[in-house]
Order: sequence, then structure tokens, then C-alpha cells
Amino acid sequence: MASRPKVTQQKRARERARQERQQEKLRRREESKERRANTPAAPGDEDPDIAGIVPGPQPSPWNDDDLIDEPEEEVENSAPANGGSQ
Repeated sequence: MASRPKVTQQKRARERARQERQQEKLRRREESKERRANTPAAPGDEDPDIAGIVPGPQPSPWNDDDLIDEPEEEVENSAPANGGSQ
């Protein structure tokens, strides 16, 4: 009979090492989550490009709101003036 290689012991060792790495990662994630939750946000953490902007329509940065023409009222009778068809 041929002897079997000791793969099962190596495989168990690899699996145990993998589980230990996963547990270490989980522990580090929980620690960092707690650290972030307990650390107050610094006042300068806001993006300067969007600081002070509120949701909704924004005022025009060029102050040309008064230059926008209001749409003209549509004529009720849109038939041609000559009354004929072409």
C-alpha cells in the first residue's frame, strides 16, 4: 500500500490560520468603528466647495435673474391670418 501524504494536517493548519486572520480583521474593524464613533468631527471637515449650500434652487451667481424674459402669452387663435390652407 502506498502511504498518503500528510495533506490533511497542512490543510487544517491553513484553515486555522485563515480563521485567525479573519478574526483579527473583524477585531480591527470593530475597533476602528468604535474609534470613529467616539471621535468628534473636526469643524473644518466640511468640503469648502459645498459649504453653506442648502438643497433646492440656488440663487444665480451672476445676478442676471432680472434679465430673463418672461414667456409671452400665446395667441388663442393660431390659424393663419389669410384663413386659407396651403
